[in-house]
Amino acid sequence: MSEVRKFTKRLSKPGTAAELRQSVSEAVRSSFVLEKTKVVEPLDYENVILQRRVQIYSDPLRDLLIFPIEDVSISIIGRQRRTLQSTVPEDALKKAQSLFVKECIKTYSSDWYVVNYKYEEYSGDFRMLPCKSFRPDKIPSHVFEIDEDFEKDEDSSSLCSQKGGVIKQGWLHKANINSTITVTMKVFKRRYFYLSQLTDGSYILNSYKDEKISKESKGCIFLDACNDVVQCPKMRRYAFELKTIDKYSHYLAAETEQEMEEWLVTLRKIIQSNTESLVQEKKDAVESVQDDESSTQGKSENILESLERSMHPELMKYGRETDQLNKLSRNDGRQNIFSFDPEVQRLDFSGIEPDVKPFEEKCSRRFVVCCQDFSLNLLAQLSDTAEEGPTNVEPFFLSLALFDLKNNCKISADFHVDLNPPSVRDMLLDNSEPRTEGTQGHCPVQSLVHGIPESCLRYIKWGVFSVTNPHTEIFLVARVEKVLQGSIAHCVEPYMKNSDPGKTAQKVHKVAKQVCSRLGQYRMPFGWAARPVFKDSQGTLDANGKFSPLYKQDSGKLSNEDMLKLLAEYKKPEKTKLQVIPAQLNIVIKDIPLDFTNCFTASFIPIKPFGKGCEDIAVEVEELVPEVAKYCYPFTVYKNHLYVYPLHLKYENQKVFAKARNIAVCLEFRDSDEVDAKPLKCIYGKPGGPLLTTNAYAAVLHHNQSPEFYDEIKIELPIHLHQKHHLLFTFYHVSCEISTKATSKKQDTVETQVGYAWVPLLKDGRIATLERHLPVSSNLPPGYLGLGDTESRKQSSMDAKWVDGAKPLFKIRIHLDSTIYTQDMHLHKFFHYCQLVQAGAKEVPGELVKYLKCLHAMEIQVMIQFLPVILMQLFRVLTNVTQEDEVAVNCTMVLLHIVSTCHEEGLDHYLRSFIKYVFRAEKPSAKQVKMTHEILVLSMATILKQSADFLAINKLLKYSWFFFEALAKSMAMYLLEENKIKLPRGQRFPESYQHALHSLLLAIIPHVTIRYNEIPEESRNVNFSLANFLKRCLTFMDRGFVFNLINDYISGFSPKDPKLLVEYKFEFLQTVCNHEHYIPLNLPMTFSKPKLQRVQDINLEYSLTDEYCRHHFLVGMLLREASVALQDNYDIRYTAISVLKNLLIKHAFDNRYQHKNQQAKIAQLYLPLFGVLLENLQRVAGHEALTSCPVSSPASRDEFICSFPSPSSRSSLIADKDPACGAALPNGHAIKREDSKGSLNLEGATSSLDQCENIRRSSMRSSVSHCSRLDQFEIRTLLMCYLYIVKMISEDTLLAYWNKFSPQELINVLVLLEVCLFHFRYVGKRNIASSCMRAPGPGERRLAVSPPASCRVHDAWLSKHTAADRKSQTMPALRSRAGVRLQHLGSLETSFTLNHNAGTSEADIVHQALLEGNIATEVCLTVLDTISFFTQSFKDRMDSFLL
Repeated sequence: MSEVRKFTKRLSKPGTAAELRQSVSEAVRSSFVLEKTKVVEPLDYENVILQRRVQIYSDPLRDLLIFPIEDVSISIIGRQRRTLQSTVPEDALKKAQSLFVKECIKTYSSDWYVVNYKYEEYSGDFRMLPCKSFRPDKIPSHVFEIDEDFEKDEDSSSLCSQKGGVIKQGWLHKANINSTITVTMKVFKRRYFYLSQLTDGSYILNSYKDEKISKESKGCIFLDACNDVVQCPKMRRYAFELKTIDKYSHYLAAETEQEMEEWLVTLRKIIQSNTESLVQEKKDAVESVQDDESSTQGKSENILESLERSMHPELMKYGRETDQLNKLSRNDGRQNIFSFDPEVQRLDFSGIEPDVKPFEEKCSRRFVVCCQDFSLNLLAQLSDTAEEGPTNVEPFFLSLALFDLKNNCKISADFHVDLNPPSVRDMLLDNSEPRTEGTQGHCPVQSLVHGIPESCLRYIKWGVFSVTNPHTEIFLVARVEKVLQGSIAHCVEPYMKNSDPGKTAQKVHKVAKQVCSRLGQYRMPFGWAARPVFKDSQGTLDANGKFSPLYKQDSGKLSNEDMLKLLAEYKKPEKTKLQVIPAQLNIVIKDIPLDFTNCFTASFIPIKPFGKGCEDIAVEVEELVPEVAKYCYPFTVYKNHLYVYPLHLKYENQKVFAKARNIAVCLEFRDSDEVDAKPLKCIYGKPGGPLLTTNAYAAVLHHNQSPEFYDEIKIELPIHLHQKHHLLFTFYHVSCEISTKATSKKQDTVETQVGYAWVPLLKDGRIATLERHLPVSSNLPPGYLGLGDTESRKQSSMDAKWVDGAKPLFKIRIHLDSTIYTQDMHLHKFFHYCQLVQAGAKEVPGELVKYLKCLHAMEIQVMIQFLPVILMQLFRVLTNVTQEDEVAVNCTMVLLHIVSTCHEEGLDHYLRSFIKYVFRAEKPSAKQVKMTHEILVLSMATILKQSADFLAINKLLKYSWFFFEALAKSMAMYLLEENKIKLPRGQRFPESYQHALHSLLLAIIPHVTIRYNEIPEESRNVNFSLANFLKRCLTFMDRGFVFNLINDYISGFSPKDPKLLVEYKFEFLQTVCNHEHYIPLNLPMTFSKPKLQRVQDINLEYSLTDEYCRHHFLVGMLLREASVALQDNYDIRYTAISVLKNLLIKHAFDNRYQHKNQQAKIAQLYLPLFGVLLENLQRVAGHEALTSCPVSSPASRDEFICSFPSPSSRSSLIADKDPACGAALPNGHAIKREDSKGSLNLEGATSSLDQCENIRRSSMRSSVSHCSRLDQFEIRTLLMCYLYIVKMISEDTLLAYWNKFSPQELINVLVLLEVCLFHFRYVGKRNIASSCMRAPGPGERRLAVSPPASCRVHDAWLSKHTAADRKSQTMPALRSRAGVRLQHLGSLETSFTLNHNAGTSEADIVHQALLEGNIATEVCLTVLDTISFFTQSFKDRMDSFLL
C-alpha cells in the first residue's frame, strides 16, 4: 500500500495530475488484488422467486416473502395557497413570450409531483416506525428481596424506627363535632399534634394546646383503628378526614397545602402498613393450620411421585398439564425485552431528518399597524352632525414605512393612509371634474377586485408589516403631508401658535377650502414622527411604545438618507433641535391575532380567511429585503411590481423656462413613444382614488428650483415586456397663487409643463434598476425612445430640445420586486439561448457549453430566488442532450455548483423540497435520446473519473445525495408514467443503464476506500447516499442485480481496514438493511436440497455457510461482518453490535409482523447468531459470570464443559480445566431452592475465592489473547438479541437446531442461558444508586448513557454477593412479614434515601431500578421457558446422562 501513502501525501502538490491519476489506478488495482475478501455471490432473486412461485404462494406466511403490490405511486398534490385565488393571472401563460417568464408562471401555478412509497415509514431505523408505543404505558413494579433488605436498612437508620420515637409533629386545626353540630369553620380549634410510635409498634396521634408535650393531652387518635384518610376541601381549606373502622371520622386541617400533603403521605403510609400486617397475620395463621394437618398425616413423599403411581385419570391429567399450565401462566403479562433497552427508553430522535416540506412563502416576523386617528391643535366643527365632533380644519395624509437604523436603509414599502373624516374629505371633491384618471374622485362604475368591491379598498387603515431580521433599531416612520399651499414654514406656523385657536382655525379652514378646490391633487411635506418597533432581537413588539412628537419637516432633509440621520438625532433627545408641531397621532402596533381576517396581499389578492364584510380591511406592506443570500428564499407566488423613486431634479441652472419653481413630477408608464400613445393603467393609486391609475405625482416643494423627492410610486408591470415599455416623467410648474376672483381660464393655468424625461425599462433584454441619471427635454418628439444614449442624442435628426445641454439633471432609482423577471445577465442569456434553440434556431457547437459555464458566475441570491425554475431548466437541457457529452457534463457541473452553494449558505432544505415536490423527469423531445437518470449517471461517472478536477470530484461526493435522489425519482416516474412498473424487473431498465450504474459504483469505491483519510466528510456522505440509492433500487430494479452491486461495494472493504472504513461499511449495511421489505428480500423460507447434499450439509440453515449467505443475502452478509467485527477492537465491535441490535428492535416493533408465527420466521433468519455467540462463549460469559456461578455438585464446571470435543466449524471458548479452582469451587449446575422466595444458595467453601479468580483470570487471558475482552454493554446487548431470538423462534426450529448438537454441545447452550441470568441479574436499588453516582471510568467512554446501571457494579460488591447467604437477584420475591406486628416505616417521604449528586435525581434512580427489575424478570421468564422446553425435549437423554 506504499502507492496509497504516496498518493495521499502528494495530493496537495500542484502540477502532478498525471502522476496522481496513475497512483489512483495502481492503488485501486493493488488494493483489490491484495486485500479482496472472500466473495459470496448472491442468488438470482428474480429467477428464484419465479421458480419457487408455487412454494411461495402456498406458504401461509407468504406476506414475509412477497413484495406488496402498488408499493410505489405518484400523487399530484394541490399547491397550498394562502390566498383565495391563485396569484398567477388567468391569461398569464398566453401573454408570456419569454421562456424564463413562462417557466416561472408554470412553476407558480403547477401542483406538486410526489413519489409515494407506501411503506416508507418502515424504511428507516426503529425510531421511524409508525408504531410509537415502544415503551409500555405502565411499567410493572416488581419487589425483590434485595430491595427489602435495603428498605429495612433505611428503616433502621431512621428516627421513626425507634420505639416510642416521634415521627411527625406540627400545627393542625381539629374539628370538635358531635351529631348535633354541623361542621363549619367555627368548630375547628388549633392544636399541636405529635405522631409517634408506641413500643408495641402501633401509632398514636396526640394533640396539645402548644408545643409543650409535658402538658395534658387534649385528645388522641389510635391509627390502628383508622382505615383511610381523604381530603375534604368543601369543609375547610387544606382539610382532610381520618376515617375509622367503626365509621367514625376525625376532621383535621393544615395551614398550608404543603403541610397537608406531608400529613396525608405519612398517614396513608402508616394505614397501608397496618392493613398489610393484618392480611399477613391471617395468611400465616391459615398456613400454620395447614402445615399442622399435613404433618400429622406423615406424608413426606413427593406430590408428583404420588400422582405417577395414582390410577385416577383426573390426577394423572393434572400431573401432565402442570408444565403447560406453568408456561401459560408465564406468558401472562409478558413484556417485549427491547422495551427496556436504554436506546428505546431514551428514544432520541435527534439523528432523524425532519420531514421535507414543500416550498412556502417566506414567514417573517409579522405585525399589524392599526391607524386610528390624527389630530392637531386647530380643530373645528365642520360637519352638520354632532356625531363627528370637532376635526382638523384641512385634510392631512399619512404614509408609514419601516427604517432600519442599524443597517442604514429603508426596509418596507410605503403604506398610505387617509384618516380624514368625511367632512374633511369633501373639501377635496369641491374642485371641478378631474383632469386625469389619476385625480381623486368618485368612480362612475363600481368595479370588483378579485370579487371584492373596490370601494372597500379606498380607505384602508390596517397595514401588515413583516421584518426578516428584527432588532431594536427598527423604527416605524410616519410622514405627514397636506395639500400644496406654500412653503412648509408658512403652513406649519398656525399650528404652532397658542393665541386664539378658534379664530385661527376658521382662518386656516377658509384658506384650505380654496387651496383644495384648486390644488387638491398636489401634496406637500408637513411633518414626521417615529417610534421604535421591537424591544429585542427576538421580535418582541414594543406594544407600549408611543410615537415621538410630530416634528416639522425640513425642506432640505427629505430623502431617505436624511430621514435616517434624523432618526439618529431623535434617539438622542437631549441634543435634538427639531421643531415640534402639537399633534396627537394614534397608531397602534400589535401582534396579528389568530382569527385575523379580511386581509389582502401587496398585490391586492384576498388572503384566507376572508369574510363577507368590508370592515377592518388590512393590506400587507411589501418588505424590501436586502439582497443577501441568507435572507433570500425560492419564489412561490406570482408578483410583478416595480418601485420608482424620483430623487432629485437640478433645475437651478436651466434657462429654458421662465418659471420652474414649484415643480411637480408626474410619472406615467407607457408601451409606445408615438404621439397618440396613452399611459397604461397600472400605477397603484393613493387612498380615496381607484386602485390602479394612469399617473402619479410626487410631493411638491414650494419655491425650490432643485427639489428633492422622497415619494415611492408602485407599478404593476405587465406580463410581457418589450423594448417600447418605458417610464415617462413630466415636470410641471404649479402655480400656488390663490385668487378668489379667478376665472375658469385662470384655473387652467394651475400647472405649466417645464420638461420631460424618460427611461426605457429594458436594457439588453433585462430590466435596468438601481440609480439612473436622466437628461431633461423641453419637448416630447415622436419616437423619443430613440434618443436613449448620449451618442444617439448627438446624431439624431429629431427635434429634441434638451435642457441645460442634455446634462443628466434628473436622478431616479428603480427597484424591481418581481418573481418572473431576473436582472442577472448570465441567467438571462442562458434562457434566451434555450428559447432560440427551442424555437428552431440552429445550435452553434460549443455555444450552449459557454452559456452553461457562465452560469457559475450567477448571483447567489438570484440562484436561490429562482431555484426551482433554474434546476428544472438544467434537467431539461440535460435530458435533451443529443450527442455532446460535454454539454451533459457541464450541465451536471452547473447543478453541482448550485447544490454546493445552497449547502454552503445553509439552504440545503430548499434542495430537498425541490427534489421531493418539484422535480419531474420530462420525456426527451427526440425518441433516441436517453432518459434523465440514464444521462445523469453517465455524467456523474465521467466527473468522478476526471481525476484532474479534484474540487469538482470532492463536491460531487459530498453532495451526492441530491443526484442520487434525482436518479431515484426519475427512475420511479419513468416506471410509473411509462407503465413499465408492470413489466418483470429484468425488463424495466435497459442493460446500458445497469452497466452505467455499475460503472458509477466502481468509480465511487476508490474515493471511499482509498481517499477516506483525505476527504472524511465527502467519503462518508457518498457512502451513505449510495446506500440510500441502492435501497431505493431494490424497489425499482432487478433485485439480484442490486444484490451484486451491494456485494461489489462491500467487497471493496478489507478485514484490515481502519476504524473509519469499518464504520462506513456498517453504516452502509445498516442503511440497506433498513429497507421496508428487508424480510422478503432475505427470503425466510426453506431451500430444500437433494438427499445426499442434505446429509452432507446438515448445518445449511443454521450456520453462516456460503449457501446460507447466498440464499439469505442481506442478513447473511450482516451476520458475517458482525461475526468478524467481534474479533476486533472495542469501537468496531460496538458499531457492529449496535447495528444488529437496532435491526432486531425494528423487527420486534414492526406492526406488520406482530403475529407469533411471523416473529418466529423472522427470528429463524438470525439463528446463525447462536453459533456466533457459542464461538465467543467465554468472552460473552465474562469473568464475573464464571467466578460467581453457584455450585453444588462434586465435579468442576470447567471440567464438565471443556471435556467435550468441539463441534464442527465451532470451538468452545470456555476456560480450560482449572484444578485449583475446581477444588475451591465445585461445579454447580444444580440450583438448590432454599425457600419459596427463590433464593439461590451456594454450597461449598468460599475462602479461596480470590485465589481461584486469579488463576482463572490468567487462564482466560492466555486463551483469548487474540481479541480483547467484551465489556458489559456489549455482552448485555448480544444477550438481549439472543434472548429475543430464543423467545420468538418456534419450538420446532429450536428443537431441530438442538438435535444437531452432541450432549456436550448442549451443555454450552445451558451455560449461555445461565450467563443471561447472571448478566441481567437485579442488583438492587442500593447498587443502582451507587453506580449512577460513580463517574464513568476510562473503559466506559461509550457507556455513559447507554449501558444499564447494573453493568457497573463494584468488584467488591460482586464478591460480597457471591457469598452463601445472597438474596435472589432475578425473579421478584414474595413479600413476607412473618407475622411481626412492629413495622419500621423508614423515611415516610421517600422509599429510600440516597446521597446522589445533582446530575442524578432520586426519581431517575427509582426509574432505573424499575427498568432493571423488569429486564431481570423478562430474562428469567424467557430462560425458564427455554429450560422447560429443553428438559421436556431431552428428558430421556438427561436421565441416561445422569445415570
